[in-house]
Amino acid sequence: MSSIHIVGAGPAGLMAATHCVARGEKVHMYDHKKAAGRKFLVAGHGGFNLTHSEDLATFLTRYDHPEIRKIVQEFDAGKTIGWLKSIGVDTYVGSSGKVFPVKGIKPIHVLENWLNALRQSGVEFHFSHRLIDFNQEYLLFDSEGVQQNVEYEHAVFAFGGKSWSKTGSDAVWTELFSEKEIGVSLLEPSNSGLEMSEPYPDLEGRPLKNICLYTEEAERSGELVFTHYGLEGSPVYFMNRFIRQKSFPQQVFLDLKPNLSVVEIETRLTGSKKIADGLRSMKLDGIKLELLRKTSKEVFTNPSLLAEKIKKYPLTVSGFRPLDEVISTYGGVLWEELNEDLSLKKFPKIKCAGEMLNWDAPTGGYLLQACFASGYKAGG
Repeated sequence: MSSIHIVGAGPAGLMAATHCVARGEKVHMYDHKKAAGRKFLVAGHGGFNLTHSEDLATFLTRYDHPEIRKIVQEFDAGKTIGWLKSIGVDTYVGSSGKVFPVKGIKPIHVLENWLNALRQSGVEFHFSHRLIDFNQEYLLFDSEGVQQNVEYEHAVFAFGGKSWSKTGSDAVWTELFSEKEIGVSLLEPSNSGLEMSEPYPDLEGRPLKNICLYTEEAERSGELVFTHYGLEGSPVYFMNRFIRQKSFPQQVFLDLKPNLSVVEIETRLTGSKKIADGLRSMKLDGIKLELLRKTSKEVFTNPSLLAEKIKKYPLTVSGFRPLDEVISTYGGVLWEELNEDLSLKKFPKIKCAGEMLNWDAPTGGYLLQACFASGYKAGG
């Protein structure tokens, strides 16, 4: 029986172990934290969607690199759902198409089931082990001040990105890869909130529903929330990829009434005795009305100008949130440094998986799906 040494006990590393033991491999798993899946648990606090049910063709467009699309195509949402069922986690599809564990199953339950299945398959876990060096034959770990040299036949690295460092994703590995002359693109914020040049603190914590956030390049409907610094929410995270293509500051726009055209809105406004009556008739009240009242009197009292503002409400954004606050990062090991099986060209006995690879995707199940899929690939 050959042995595999997997470094990084997050979703990608755990899935690599899952595939390895299914093929009869002996697995040793290492992590520099004292427990597995720390970021996996934290990610579940905001709504534990494990993948997405949309058709595969659409699903694949959520990823920015053809390499990660191919990997997700090989291990898609259906296979994730089937694997979850095999460890005792039934799922359901929410109204938005996201896939969740059935009611009552929390992130810790999914992780415990997964870890129990791996332990029962003979996986040995070695916590408080930080990889500090490696070569073609050995992995060098530091375990609470004691160094340990481990000879390996094959290894999988699943170190993660650089967000939520308290969970273990501190990107210290990028320095080590640089020393080995393995190309790594800079890790930068993804699925991040947006800071505004002039935030609206009076609207802090209040959701803005049924809107469309857009630029010239893309758009996304949904719900966002104003914060003391700017904006958060799934449309914001989805738009990160397009917003970062331009320098800050830049303007993004809100369509406050996506189901009506500018002509239809103007007609309703002109057909009402008062502007306020017309706005209420379109359910443009509450926070939307407060936003519109921030415009000039000239705009607010002119049906034509106000209709245009409703369809194109400008917000000036000045940057992303600090790395440690964002949901994920983009950048990582360059694809040209990897063989098709995810092994490093310079170290062919080592494969890489998960968020440490150079890919990007929005929230909604896409991040975890790519981690599961790349882990499965690396464990093959």
